[in-house]
Amino acid sequence: MAVGIFDSGLGGLTVLDAVAKRMPDLPLVYFGDNAHTPYGVRDADDIYDLTTASVAKMFERGCDLVIIACNTASAAALRRMQEGWVPSDKRVLGVFVPLIEALTERQWGDNSPPREVAVKHVALFATPATVASRAFQRELAFRAIGVDVEAQACGGVVDAIEEGDMILAEALVRSHVDALKRKMPRPEAAILGCTHYPLLEEVFQDALGPDVAVYSQANLVAASLDDYLRRHPAMTGQGAESMFVTTGNPKRVSQNATQFLRRRIEFVGA
Repeated sequence: MAVGIFDSGLGGLTVLDAVAKRMPDLPLVYFGDNAHTPYGVRDADDIYDLTTASVAKMFERGCDLVIIACNTASAAALRRMQEGWVPSDKRVLGVFVPLIEALTERQWGDNSPPREVAVKHVALFATPATVASRAFQRELAFRAIGVDVEAQACGGVVDAIEEGDMILAEALVRSHVDALKRKMPRPEAAILGCTHYPLLEEVFQDALGPDVAVYSQANLVAASLDDYLRRHPAMTGQGAESMFVTTGNPKRVSQNATQFLRRRIEFVGA
């Protein structure tokens, strides 16, 4: 009864870790497309092709439900996949929904007109492709009015994390926060719009200051998945064991993932 978690690289492990802590008996298949990471510098068609190829392999491994734990893929490919590619007996969900639910304090199924919310000035930190898609702003506009979103494309951060260079990653985060603050000096909330970024949440918070509410996705996605599976128990697939799969070099990816989560992780080749 495995649920799939897909990411272009290692960032989705933050989601997997949160899901595993919340639902320890749920088998999880993690699929990292490490051979093609990062997605954040690719165009939409390329991201769509890579994402569908990976998710198809997850379906083959017994996952009826796959979480796209990659904001870039969620922004650039998810809607297109849901509209014309996903089989009727499968589900593919993204990571924007729980985040916007938390920010707007309304459930996704609430289709009432957009209304004002408490937070007026929001900083969005994401990959260049996610920023270019404007997917977050589009989904937010369906539910809230009067919210000013200033986006900062955080080039280089994912690459540094994937390579295990956290010193460089921290320096880049502080540089990107400085750049954001020049455009929006006093944000009330900050969205970490990439599943790699929770590893640097304390750095973002320190650079932004204590008065800025930082929204990180991993725990929000885990809680939303728990609720979804309670309402749709049939969506747990036929797979019965957890596994970690990569399109990259399994040994190298395993080493980086072990450093990433601070526990032993063993990947197998796709």
